[in-house]
Amino acid sequence: MKTDIYNWKAEKTGTIELPESVFGVRWNVDLMHQIVEAMRMNARAPVAHAKGRGEVRGGGKKPWRQKGTGRARHGSIRSPIWKGGGVTHGPTKEKLFGKALPRKMKTKALWMALARKKADNEMLVLDAAIIPEGKTKTAAVALRSLSHIPGFEAIREKNTGIIIGAQDPRTARAFRNIPGVRTVETRNLTALDVLGARFIILGKDAAGAFGAKK
Repeated sequence: MKTDIYNWKAEKTGTIELPESVFGVRWNVDLMHQIVEAMRMNARAPVAHAKGRGEVRGGGKKPWRQKGTGRARHGSIRSPIWKGGGVTHGPTKEKLFGKALPRKMKTKALWMALARKKADNEMLVLDAAIIPEGKTKTAAVALRSLSHIPGFEAIREKNTGIIIGAQDPRTARAFRNIPGVRTVETRNLTALDVLGARFIILGKDAAGAFGAKK
């Protein structure tokens, strides 16, 4: 599966052979739905929390004596039947929503997402997806140049994911101030990252990590 390689000036610089085992994987709706939902659940923070009777304020003293008042006996104003008391069986922040995902399933889902982007012509391969200067102005000019490639006219206006082969603080700094653009290292890439971006810019070194050959 051959595809063109561009530079940041939107000029073709050659071709690269993308492996069918990655960029030719067939789409599986059920698997992708399962992976995406599980990843979202794993990222969910348990913020809902109701205080029990051991967490609310007050209640250190018995409200009134046990007998002789004509009123019901109580031991603490922290009781759930009191206003301001603890909540019975309320939501707790200790609840875990995460789900275990087999590594092979996550890998296949990533391959499917990349294959879909390639099939839909929403993926560009660059000879070097880095901005050595680390300047946002340079990154913005580069994206503006890529928008002249047919099919990628909206690359400046839609969410764009830039996949780099290794950690590159300068490139990450150059793009982080551009709305809708984020950089991801190959080792941290997930199917959710790919599907969450309208366009994918793949560095040649990152493509090599997936088995691509010149």
